[in-house]
Amino acid sequence: MNFALRMSELYAPTLKEEPAEAEVASHRLLLRAAMMRKAAAGIYTFLPLGHRAVRKVEQIVREEMDAIGSQEMLMPVVQPAELWQQSGRWDVYGPELARLKDRQGRDFCLGPTHEEIITATVRDELRSYRDLPLSLYQIHTKFRDEMRPRFGLLRGREFIMKDAYSFHASQESLQEHYDEMVDAYGRICDRLGLEWRPVAADSGQIGGSVTTEFMALAESGEAALVYCTCGWAANVEVAETLVARTPSITEPRPMEKVHTPELRTIAELAAAFRVSTHDTVKTMAGRAEDGRLVFFCIPGDRELNPFKASRAVPGMRLLEEEEFSVYGIPKGSLGPVDPPADTLVVGDRSLRDDIAWAVGANENDYHLFGAMPGRDFTVDLWDDIVVAQPNDGCPMCGGVLEGARGIEVSQVFQLGTKYSEKMEAAFADESGAERPFLMGCYGVGITRSLAAVIEQHHDEQGIIWPMSLAPAEVAVLPLSSGDDIVAPLAERIWSELARSGIEAVLDDRDERAGVKFADADLIGWPYQIVVGKKGVAEGLLEVKDRATGERTSVPVADVVARVTELVTSARARLGSAASTDLAPPA
Repeated sequence: MNFALRMSELYAPTLKEEPAEAEVASHRLLLRAAMMRKAAAGIYTFLPLGHRAVRKVEQIVREEMDAIGSQEMLMPVVQPAELWQQSGRWDVYGPELARLKDRQGRDFCLGPTHEEIITATVRDELRSYRDLPLSLYQIHTKFRDEMRPRFGLLRGREFIMKDAYSFHASQESLQEHYDEMVDAYGRICDRLGLEWRPVAADSGQIGGSVTTEFMALAESGEAALVYCTCGWAANVEVAETLVARTPSITEPRPMEKVHTPELRTIAELAAAFRVSTHDTVKTMAGRAEDGRLVFFCIPGDRELNPFKASRAVPGMRLLEEEEFSVYGIPKGSLGPVDPPADTLVVGDRSLRDDIAWAVGANENDYHLFGAMPGRDFTVDLWDDIVVAQPNDGCPMCGGVLEGARGIEVSQVFQLGTKYSEKMEAAFADESGAERPFLMGCYGVGITRSLAAVIEQHHDEQGIIWPMSLAPAEVAVLPLSSGDDIVAPLAERIWSELARSGIEAVLDDRDERAGVKFADADLIGWPYQIVVGKKGVAEGLLEVKDRATGERTSVPVADVVARVTELVTSARARLGSAASTDLAPPA
């Protein structure tokens, strides 16, 4: 992609109006700044500037992968169904898996991820412990048929991803490479200029028992997380938490059955009886794998965490609306006292020391006040089953948790033998015995990372690129064209910058100064050199720092050296991608 950036020749149709469909800053600005265009819901075409920024993300990722010995390869987007059938995921992955048939009627899918095909690729040839460990990666297009694609690149259907896979003979080897990947992913986030947190997470469709997400902090993020100053952080889907409880009931009392007509929610109950929701306990119903009814009891002011609940009772799912009548239980008045026979009662561990509970009576329009655990009912299992939230206690140090929203930009997994056992991918160990590979999986959302950077780096005027990702590092803005003073000087400065190894763009369009200034800020060139008649006459040119808005007057003779120094310093701070593909002008 060798091209010298002259705005008069560059295909960069910027937009003045706000795109109606854009809900978040990155979506809006990627469209307005001529970085991409929508092809279909969740599918985008990258224009030259956007493609250049994507390539820079890819290069940073590529350099970090190569540095830890992972080898680049390329796998097909279209994958045969039989591999997914071998792994057991063909029937369970869900509607996000885009399935198709070829002309012979054979089943295929568009790869949302590549665990199956990488395992099939190595299983017949990676046969000895002497060949291990091995780490392979690709940077390629993925497709997941999201039900509600939104937020541009943050929740798309087609996207670019780096996915790596490693194969090991021992858990120690897997752990070592996993730790190397964690460190590399941290460096990638730093080089992208992101404010980020590594967080404990759920492994989801990929599987495995050990996983870490890398979250870019942003209010537009779809994920909620909690973190502590001690360094611990987790997605609220899986975050353990210490819930502080100060119930008002401190002495045993008789249990009282109270008529509560039309009170179906905790808030309604608390308001009617002038008690705090904190003093109530709500009960949620689920179904275990064997069909057994499960009651989950949690503080009235908290929410049940389905991920934690299913971990406490493996295979559990919450009841659907129509199932309450099947079990003969009232949805709005559930409680642990006299539940249906064989019901498993699970209590959130924060309730263990409460003297008495206000709970549903398992009868429409009735609640029980003063119900005491151990006297009036039995809790079969205590566990952490509520959604963590800010101001809870940190499970690591006991400190106070803070909350944030985040964009998942990357994730690493220890898969163990999940795929190698099912797909019969094995190696011969030192004794000659056949053993399944231990595997790791490591993904970076290339295009999602680009959007996350913009979510963190923008203002009302446009994008504020970190130097590592800017489509060009410096814009030279002549305020007049076709004259014999300003235009030739701007051309000379641009040429000298390019020959010095600086990625420079010359806005040589026949446009008003205001248009050039607006587009420069919208596109987000990190440094802008303004060449105008007044400045040239005074021997001074204005240099603008896009990130800070600071404007500095620099002598014409010094401007190339000064800006080169600024760019070089910024590159060093972020560790910009090593290669550039801008051709200096002739």
